[in-house]
Amino acid sequence: MVEPEPRVTIETEIPEDQIEQFAKLYEDAFGPMRTRAVARQVLHPEEFHAEMVDPRIQKHVARNTTGEPIGLTTLTRHLETVPWISPDYFRARFPEHAARNAIYYGGFTLVTPSARQGATFHAMIKSVVQVLVAERAAVGWDICSYNNTHRSIIDRMRAMGDRLANVEVAVEDSQTYYAALFTEDGATKGG
Repeated sequence: MVEPEPRVTIETEIPEDQIEQFAKLYEDAFGPMRTRAVARQVLHPEEFHAEMVDPRIQKHVARNTTGEPIGLTTLTRHLETVPWISPDYFRARFPEHAARNAIYYGGFTLVTPSARQGATFHAMIKSVVQVLVAERAAVGWDICSYNNTHRSIIDRMRAMGDRLANVEVAVEDSQTYYAALFTEDGATKGG
């Protein structure tokens, strides 16, 4: 039996009495990333709460047939709400879009582990793409290496984008993290 596509709504604020439920979804989806990526991939509880109540950040919420949330994507045109990016970069890179206030940033997309093989991810991305197409927008987002390597997130997003709109996807920047393991001092090594 084919799982029905979940209903996706765009919400500006998650009610206080529902934030804990969303926080649990977030932790279930992103918690494992604490040890899989060098850069911090998991918002602190107060950061997550702030995003849930900030009306400048769209919440594309996917719900199953009983109304329970099973997925969440955040999207904003207020780049100052994303502390790890440079709004100046995006304004300089996309001046025409900046003049129209049509530059967005995708914060995170999560799907509860029990719904990852279904239509939830696609439904949320479709909802976001509809907003972006209507605005003829530019959008940025980031994906850690683990999610690209092990989950092929960018390949899935490109395929969906190609099916839903005329879109060009390009790598804008990258950051490489290094680690060094020192095993002996220079004097012992002969240096």
